[in-house]
Amino acid sequence: MPNRLKDATSPYLLQHADNPVDWWEWEPAAFEEARRRDVPVLLSVGYAACHWCHVMAHESFEDEATAAYLNEHYVNIKVDREERPDVDAVYMNATTAMTGHGGWPMTCVLDHDGNPWFAGTYFPDQPRHGQPAFTQVLQALSEAWRDKPDDVRRVAGNLREHLNQVLPSGSAPIDAEALGRAVALLASEFDAERGGFGGAPKFPPSMVLEFLLRNGSEQALTMASATLRAMARGGLHDQLGGGFARYSVDADWVVPHFEKMLYDNALLLRVYAEWASVGQSPEGVWAAEGIAEFLLGELRTAEGGFASALDADSEGEEGTYYVWTPAQLVEVLGEHDGRWAARLLSVTDAGTFERGASTLQLREDPADDTGLERWFGVQRRLREARDLRERPARDDKVVAAWNGLAISGLCRAGTLIGVPAYLDAAVAAGELLWRVHVVDGRLRRVSKGGVVGTPAGVLEDHGCVAAGFLDLVQATGDAVWLERALRLLDLALEHFRADDGGFYDTADDAEALVARPRDPGDNASPSGLSATVHALVTAHALTGAGRYRDAAEAALATVSTLAERAPRFAGWSLAAAETMQDGPLEIAVVGPAGPDRDALALAARQRLGAVVVVADGPRDDIPLLVGRAAVDGRATAYVCRGFVCERPVTDVDALTEALGR
Repeated sequence: MPNRLKDATSPYLLQHADNPVDWWEWEPAAFEEARRRDVPVLLSVGYAACHWCHVMAHESFEDEATAAYLNEHYVNIKVDREERPDVDAVYMNATTAMTGHGGWPMTCVLDHDGNPWFAGTYFPDQPRHGQPAFTQVLQALSEAWRDKPDDVRRVAGNLREHLNQVLPSGSAPIDAEALGRAVALLASEFDAERGGFGGAPKFPPSMVLEFLLRNGSEQALTMASATLRAMARGGLHDQLGGGFARYSVDADWVVPHFEKMLYDNALLLRVYAEWASVGQSPEGVWAAEGIAEFLLGELRTAEGGFASALDADSEGEEGTYYVWTPAQLVEVLGEHDGRWAARLLSVTDAGTFERGASTLQLREDPADDTGLERWFGVQRRLREARDLRERPARDDKVVAAWNGLAISGLCRAGTLIGVPAYLDAAVAAGELLWRVHVVDGRLRRVSKGGVVGTPAGVLEDHGCVAAGFLDLVQATGDAVWLERALRLLDLALEHFRADDGGFYDTADDAEALVARPRDPGDNASPSGLSATVHALVTAHALTGAGRYRDAAEAALATVSTLAERAPRFAGWSLAAAETMQDGPLEIAVVGPAGPDRDALALAARQRLGAVVVVADGPRDDIPLLVGRAAVDGRATAYVCRGFVCERPVTDVDALTEALGR
């Protein structure tokens, strides 16, 4: 019999709707029920594409005996971390404080007020590798609740106090010297042999790479290019279907954790398109186009948004959809092409993955045009054969923040590479967010099938969606996106801002949790603070409104210590600071549509971080275009920085000189 999750909008919660566990969603009624029965609350947090979440579900939550014990001794709450990042943030902080590490699945035990007094991650169904069985943990905790209430209250009180501590923030601006020190520290952690930073596992450092590309120093560009090239060539990159997996379990980008997340691919789309444009890299074009086609072909929903993720598993095993043996290549391609493809794609008899299979790598291009033509044919035939396999499941929920990132990535790729279909997709996603996710003037976080969920938008939703809308202004010239972006930014300033100029992750009128989360560090996706800063900087450039610039500077100052000490976790903030050092450049390109205007627009957009709008002539609805007229009827570029404008120019060479490169 389905449990209470049967009506959930989250695909992750729906995966648990047929568990024998009597799950509740996160709601006050669950805590009221725990108080009535005088039992603790068990909180289980995960997400749809999480491999070990599936393992724990199969081992424990689908087990009748385990479920019976849970139902008798606990009130059980299941949370999708992607739907409720506020809940996840609070209890992940508790888990890290208690255990020294975090991750998903996350398992916490709470009192009736939501205070945690036990926390952990995955627990096996049997004692294994020094870990107790999940049922042993459950029994010990239930007994502690019954027999040692004073100890439970003491631990819960101490943890609540820890979670509500106000951590010191920085107060200095991130100036040119600080940016230089960040580059130097990144260089000390750079893996010059394999690309990336640190050792295994390696995550795609897209936001750090964006900072390095914007920095533009020889050292920064060397690190960025080597990393982008290594990732594109390795098994992290889907060589058949485009797009990137979540991370590499090894230091050489060979074996990924196979789930594909929207936020990773949205961020990588942007940085690969910019690398292609700035570095004239064919690998950047190839990778960016593959990511964009993956987004449009695999993650796009019927409503025009983008789904959250593809699972890592299919046929009950991780990676089955993506890996190959030499025999499988021969079966699909024939002996001659199969052996050739195995050499080209590093598919060995021993295998680079599990069960003798290999991930596909493309460490070198085929030798000549004939080889490239042969590779394209092999790629097509392998993709067709792979399409016959059982596909990984898709998490269909539309997350506002990650769709904002996708809009930005598609806008950058569409304008820099020149593919109008990417811009069309970005506009459609933006329209969905505005039409469905804005309810009674406030932004909500998730929708599924065109139906919006109840969780309110958090700071990252406001920042990423506003930034995406501002990229739509620049890509399309449609001023409606400026109006919409400013409404979201004004909400962020009104409801999320902290007294020191930083930001909380939840609104001042949101549901009160045991602590109000505030994490300025970038992780898998931009922090709410850094995303909002990017949008504020662009809004100031487009409108001239000083309050947006003031808010951006104040917010960046609060993360200056983090940016200098741990730049790998502040890449997006550093990218914003780098842009602010450059002004940012404000560029209006006006004149009749045609090759001359297109050439000026492309040259302007190749200056990373610049704010660029393109129009037929002067307009009042976008302040940056006010009074900007074409000179002598020719396409003309106006370049301003720091409230000072250069003389208008009408050719690319003069524009390049004005841009200082």
